[in-house]
Amino acid sequence: LNKYLQKKEVISSSCVSSWQCFRALCCKGPPPPRPEYDLVCIGLTGSGKTSLLSQLCSESPENIVSTTGFSIKAVPFQNAILNVKELGGADNIRKYWSRYYQGSQGVIFVLDSASSEDDLETARNELHSALQHPQLCTLPFLILANHQDKPAARSIQEV
Repeated sequence: LNKYLQKKEVISSSCVSSWQCFRALCCKGPPPPRPEYDLVCIGLTGSGKTSLLSQLCSESPENIVSTTGFSIKAVPFQNAILNVKELGGADNIRKYWSRYYQGSQGVIFVLDSASSEDDLETARNELHSALQHPQLCTLPFLILANHQDKPAARSIQEV
């Protein structure tokens, strides 16, 4: 009887340990949802908006084409997900940017730091317009001076 009880005790503790392991590994349920933030990404054509988002999403840099209209990408981070609306930067599309601002919680403004003086002036005007827009003026802005690797790139002070 004593041998039987000792054997049963080993089996019971083994079952409890297995059950606890099973519960710990399989029955936790889904991880808590990460918070999501809606951002808008704007800038002139060729400033590097699509390349930036592709890089953040770990996508291949090959086959990147300029955005016509808009695209939406979910950029995952460990503690949050950024839902980024990238708006095309062509002349005929910029006038519609404000239609996509609603619900945004932040702004990424990308400019080509190696662009011509005229393009840089246009980018400045678009940035000032965005900074003054009623739906964006209270939001955080990230201003990215892209293409710093190009010989004609301007410094932060020059931009």
